[in-house]
Amino acid sequence: MKATETLKHEHEIILNVLMATQHEIQTYDKTSKVDSKKIEKMLDFFKGFADRCHHTKEEKHFFVKMIEQGMSKDSGPIATLLQDHETGRRYLLEITKSLRQLKAGDKQATINVMENLRSYVQLLRGHINKENAVLFPMADQMLSPESQKELIEAFEMVESDEIGEGVHEKYHKLANELADKIN
Repeated sequence: MKATETLKHEHEIILNVLMATQHEIQTYDKTSKVDSKKIEKMLDFFKGFADRCHHTKEEKHFFVKMIEQGMSKDSGPIATLLQDHETGRRYLLEITKSLRQLKAGDKQATINVMENLRSYVQLLRGHINKENAVLFPMADQMLSPESQKELIEAFEMVESDEIGEGVHEKYHKLANELADKIN
């Protein structure tokens, strides 16, 4: 198995939750109602799985390996993707703050929650497409089988040492729960 296959598999899980998030946005557009508990679950998934697990693998290991192979950190795909990660974190922070305000009774915060969710969904879909269509094919050509194996081992260490045992599975279950509710 290649490191890019692991990351692509995680992308599929993230895309399922993005689809559920898009469904939630469409429901809001039709009804003006916000399910804050569901949005909290989505935030938990995006912060815990997409950012803390998936993006950590990319930033600490995959991108580093690509830079070692000659890619620039300051321009090109890696720089763009790192910027996407930071932009996504800002959206998640805004959603979190606005959700708190909404729960405290500020109905105007609803607009900010939904605008930032929309922006986050759009950003992450584009981000995933850039990685799947551009960076991963480049990586598969550039990385030796040994480098791929090292990355797989590093990804396993992220899950066991940094994320914690069973957390990855918890987020798979949450993703399935969120995605099942739209089918």
